[in-house]
Amino acid sequence: MGALQTWTAAILAIATAAGSDGQATLGTYGQPAYPQSAYVQPASAWDTYKLRLSMLARQQGVREATIQSTIPGLDINQRVIDLDHAEPRAASSGGPPSMTAYMNDHVTPRLIARGQARYSSDYSYLRTIQARYGVDPAILVAIYGHETSYGTVTGNHDLLRTLASLAYGGRRREMFEREFIACLKLIDQGVPRSMLKGSWAGATGYPQFLPSVALRLRADGDGDGYADIWRNEVDGLASIASYLRDAGWKPGVAWGVAARVPATLNRAALQSRITAPKCPQVYRRHSRWLTVGQWRSLGVVPLQQRLADNEPATLLEPNGPTGTGYLLTNNYRAILDYNCSNFYAMSVGLLADAIARR
Repeated sequence: MGALQTWTAAILAIATAAGSDGQATLGTYGQPAYPQSAYVQPASAWDTYKLRLSMLARQQGVREATIQSTIPGLDINQRVIDLDHAEPRAASSGGPPSMTAYMNDHVTPRLIARGQARYSSDYSYLRTIQARYGVDPAILVAIYGHETSYGTVTGNHDLLRTLASLAYGGRRREMFEREFIACLKLIDQGVPRSMLKGSWAGATGYPQFLPSVALRLRADGDGDGYADIWRNEVDGLASIASYLRDAGWKPGVAWGVAARVPATLNRAALQSRITAPKCPQVYRRHSRWLTVGQWRSLGVVPLQQRLADNEPATLLEPNGPTGTGYLLTNNYRAILDYNCSNFYAMSVGLLADAIARR
């Protein structure tokens, strides 16, 4: 029996648990089942799957009014399913040819200038956020610029329709079902359905959080008592800071520094022997941890005095041994937690440095 057929059988069992007088009784999970008068035989696999989503939402304590006002009317978005299924093929095709090519697209003079303008206009708020979370303000602005072009591109896909379709598509069903339920919980918390727009992959708001992250880490940056990551830029910046602190950001430490690496360095002896629990291919490019002082003793010379000699750092040579090397701290790892890509994290760090040189 296929998965959808299994769900159908289980859901029909719940639905038919209603009494003959039309009053709802308790279904399999101890939640009120649909009255017989309200139940409609599913017309398609998509309709059946929506019943599954309703069942999962009840299990997770979502209000029945929220379920009934959102799930029955959802239609499928085949476009986002196609994009999700194409993503692994696109990633395996090679991606950006080099770090330099990626930087040319993501650390542009225009992005730097716009970031510097935001940094100046929001400086008082940024300093308040830094005092609260300990995160470098330029990093916050750089992520904001990278994720949404400073708030101008946040996505216009209906988030519930997108997440339900991605879950139905099946490539990452468990993840997207979890995010769909989290989105319903945001509605339960008072976030208007009309505000829940985002990217085709389910990210939303100025920080481009998945709904589960928005539930957990969105923050009130301006002190008005409400964390609005969809309309309030300062709340969006504070929420990015909240995320990075949660990911282990260490106050007062630079993300990294460019370094001159001698051609004679024994790179094989410095390879990390640890397999990262997530994004192993990303972390495989990093050396093992040494202090900055130990790197100096090996001839790796930081090009700026940004890191104390006792600060642990890994070495990354994004363009290979003939290019610029970088000594990277734990704060670089916090940026990787936001988006697990060395190209992304390096571009955020370099954009932040350029913004701070205003």
